Amino acid sequence: MDLLAHLINYFAENGYVAVLLALLVCGVGAPIPEDLTLVAGGVIAGLGYANVHVMFAVTLFGVLLGDAGMFLAGHHYGVRLLDKRPVKWLLTPSRYSAVQEQFERYGNRMLFTARFLPGMRTAAFVSAGLTHRVSFGRFLLLDGSAALISVPVWVYLGYFGANNREWLLTWLHRGQAGLWIALGLILAGVGIYFWRRHKRKQARDETGDEPD
Repeated sequence: MDLLAHLINYFAENGYVAVLLALLVCGVGAPIPEDLTLVAGGVIAGLGYANVHVMFAVTLFGVLLGDAGMFLAGHHYGVRLLDKRPVKWLLTPSRYSAVQEQFERYGNRMLFTARFLPGMRTAAFVSAGLTHRVSFGRFLLLDGSAALISVPVWVYLGYFGANNREWLLTWLHRGQAGLWIALGLILAGVGIYFWRRHKRKQARDETGDEPD
């Protein structure tokens, strides 16, 4: 976790702007784990160098700005973007084909789940813009909904673990699995809500059809 220590020191010295810039660099596919960057932002808040709630707002903005930049780049440049570095390194022909297969199978839901897949985020967002499969507004809605789940988990994990590095590292390793569990619970809850609403509507319709 030397990288985490370096990020913490850098962010502590340079504040919110450094965190924001790091997330923008992550957004274009730089080899800096976004999750680790978010945790480091939370840690410096826990150490008193920043306000954790402001840090959450800054990191959420940085994440969405980086994602939107990749989507809009794909939308604007089209297939020409596949020949530009670093996109051609991140979105190889085989990876592009794999992302397209996922879109065909899962539709726009792929954009929501991509936020929880570190190796697929940039490729999925560029592909979505490049193929014009989804509007920019819908992209922001899907990506923003996912970011509202993942970003606070990492930031507040760093905040609460700032003074207990052993606990932090333990939960950092468990964090991705925890996010998938949380996502599963949320999706299950949403599914149950709509199923119950459908059943209530169906019951009302059947009652309304009955003669007085």
